[in-house]
Amino acid sequence: MQPIPLVNPDVRECSELLTVMADPDCRTGGPAYEMFRGLYLNDPDKKWLEEHKIRYDITRIPGQVICGEWIKTKGHYHQSAPDGYAFPEIYEVLEGEALYLLQKIDLSDIILVNARKGDLVLIPPGYGHVTINPSEDTLLMANLVSSAFTSEYLPFEKMQGAAYYLFADGRRERNPRYPETIPELREVTCYGKPLPEPFPQQALYSCVGDEKSLAFLNNPGSFLKEYQELYLFM
Repeated sequence: MQPIPLVNPDVRECSELLTVMADPDCRTGGPAYEMFRGLYLNDPDKKWLEEHKIRYDITRIPGQVICGEWIKTKGHYHQSAPDGYAFPEIYEVLEGEALYLLQKIDLSDIILVNARKGDLVLIPPGYGHVTINPSEDTLLMANLVSSAFTSEYLPFEKMQGAAYYLFADGRRERNPRYPETIPELREVTCYGKPLPEPFPQQALYSCVGDEKSLAFLNNPGSFLKEYQELYLFM
């Protein structure tokens, strides 16, 4: 497949991450990462994505350390779809490696997912998530999500970040603003592990046009049984 043009990114500034950093006195500046939203390769793909209310994005996160932490996204939750369940999201690591920190909205489950090039990571309904680039190399990742969803950043901003902080020196510390009763960080590795069917089994952009494999994006409540088979719950 030919490369998808990356044009007109939204740039997240390092200063915008200060509300979610471990060090409340952190001071930093400059660009943090770029978000290329609503991408497509050709007009037929654009039409199909729009008709099915699906958005294909690419995010580029250069490797760097900010106030002792590996660079990370701001973190967000998804609002509920019309069927009452929160919109899910699916990521593909295109280059580099990634850590996906997932936390259930009721804080009953907190997961750190290790992924590298070629891996697919599905964010189930009801989980907020932060992406971390744990290396000096650039992380390039794609995602597919319903175009009807919006990112809800406020829960992470109010708590000064996710439930755990990951530092470049290897430390993983609980965010003291969260209840002491939160569970321990549960770590899983998805290197080379396929998602269960009917979820995508191949590179995400190759799924454009495949209504069956992407139906879960706008109808999360119809796939509750399938979510139980995810590596996240093993």
